Amino acid sequence: MATRFAEPMSRLIEELRKLPGIGTRTAQRLAFHILRSSNEDADDLASAIRELKAHLRLCSTCNNITDVDPCVFCTSPSRNHALLCVIEEPTNISTIEKTRSFEGVYHVLHGTLSPIGGVGPEQLRIANLLTRLDPIEEVILATSPTTEGEATAGYLAHELRRTKPTLRITRIATGVPAGSDIEYADEVTITRAIEGRRDF
Repeated sequence: MATRFAEPMSRLIEELRKLPGIGTRTAQRLAFHILRSSNEDADDLASAIRELKAHLRLCSTCNNITDVDPCVFCTSPSRNHALLCVIEEPTNISTIEKTRSFEGVYHVLHGTLSPIGGVGPEQLRIANLLTRLDPIEEVILATSPTTEGEATAGYLAHELRRTKPTLRITRIATGVPAGSDIEYADEVTITRAIEGRRDF
């Protein structure tokens, strides 16, 4: 017999289940934790979510998640604005920044090409990548070495060469294990991958 919860609890569990990696049991544990927490803690959580939605947006230049536009990477005078690293998700930036081996700027695609998943070039942030190539001398394609990541890198290389034939296009080296996600790679692996990049 299925366990029935009061409507507010059922609704919270259902909303928590929508989060990535959260199944029914984890959603129930989180919901009961929130129920047992103080009103102040519950209000702080709700306030943090509302503030996140109200104040964060995408950088109009690189598509990173930011509270200022353009973001701190795009406006920093200490970054190398001739070197651009193309990544899949905003979370990849923190992984690369931890290495302290990359001083260029970023472009976030927000995904990879996936015909099976219905994700084509129009669903990715590619259009504004092709319009920001004027000061760029090299583009590092740092998509994950998965089937989708490789397909995305191949498509981007073609589009970038067509748009700016003189552009140097490189691909991160295979220091990142094939079939894995760049988000889970450690600092040493990412450093070797960036330093060992090759022409693509």
